[in-house]
Amino acid sequence: MGAIVIVTEVDPLKAIEAAMDGFSVMPIAEAARIGDVFCTVTGNIACIRKEHFSVMKDGAIVCNSGHFNVELKIDDLEEIAVEVKRGVKANVDEYILADGRSINLLAEGRLVNLAAAEGHPASVMDMSFAVQALTTEYVVKNQKKLKPKVYNVPRDIDKWVAQLKLESMGINIDTLTPEQEKYLASWEMGT
Repeated sequence: MGAIVIVTEVDPLKAIEAAMDGFSVMPIAEAARIGDVFCTVTGNIACIRKEHFSVMKDGAIVCNSGHFNVELKIDDLEEIAVEVKRGVKANVDEYILADGRSINLLAEGRLVNLAAAEGHPASVMDMSFAVQALTTEYVVKNQKKLKPKVYNVPRDIDKWVAQLKLESMGINIDTLTPEQEKYLASWEMGT
């Protein structure tokens, strides 16, 4: 939608992937000075702290969509605020800093997609629950063959759920022709 997206990351593989996908990549200490909207999605604690809140632009919006309400150090924000206006809009608390700048915290730092909107829409939740249930069934049926480790969801389960969802939405997609299938499965043509 025309936004300039900055990714802050600790994993070099994810950082290079983001950079190669065309995103700006930098430490949160740098991004905090230039960003307008901050959304944590890490699953870790204390990702945005006092030193970051302290340099944010006036009117910055901060939210979390990663893990409970621990990704943002809200205590730090409360500590540097001279005034807190609760509920300035639905699910928005405004923290006024000593220099007059304000930082807007969405959903009290809880998962914004659940607490500040209408949660995950049923059209998303039905797919994620279907994948979870079918994957659980897969693990139970194949437990003797599986080693104790983390596995990706089997591709055929993901594809089946996606196909069912597309059908329920009345969306048709293309299929490969026999000629295309043969080409993709062989090394007979091409460079």
